[in-house]
Amino acid sequence: MKRRQGECEMLPAARFPYIDSDPAHPGSSLMPYVPLLLAHGQRTMALTGLLDSGATVNVLPYHVGIQLGLDWVEHTTPVQLTGNLAQAPARAVVLHGTINPFAPVRLAFAWTQLSNVPILLGQVNFFLEFDVCFLRTQAIVELRPKQA
Repeated sequence: MKRRQGECEMLPAARFPYIDSDPAHPGSSLMPYVPLLLAHGQRTMALTGLLDSGATVNVLPYHVGIQLGLDWVEHTTPVQLTGNLAQAPARAVVLHGTINPFAPVRLAFAWTQLSNVPILLGQVNFFLEFDVCFLRTQAIVELRPKQA
């Protein structure tokens, strides 16, 4: 099929199942978590991040930053969180994130001093790096890297 002028080629997508956030109530607490490899320097961690289209920024819990070798004192750029996290201090950090099978991308996070929050993947900048399609009735989320 010949491409028309201005038509984009669609990059391949990766699909991920929704995950039960409360195993005590299977099926009633399905959430769009995606597997994520975060890296800072020589340290890496395999984690899951919650896709949150309502989150303004990506959020990184304190304990994850510590395990990646971040130092709160060295990161001095403040980030103002909103909503339920508005009172929590947060600092800007940039990490490399990989969602298999895609190439690594730079992800900016608001690293909060709270540890009882999930990794949130929000508008800045996860949704600027990936196109996301929520197929909730099928309990699937589909990701594509941004078009170059």
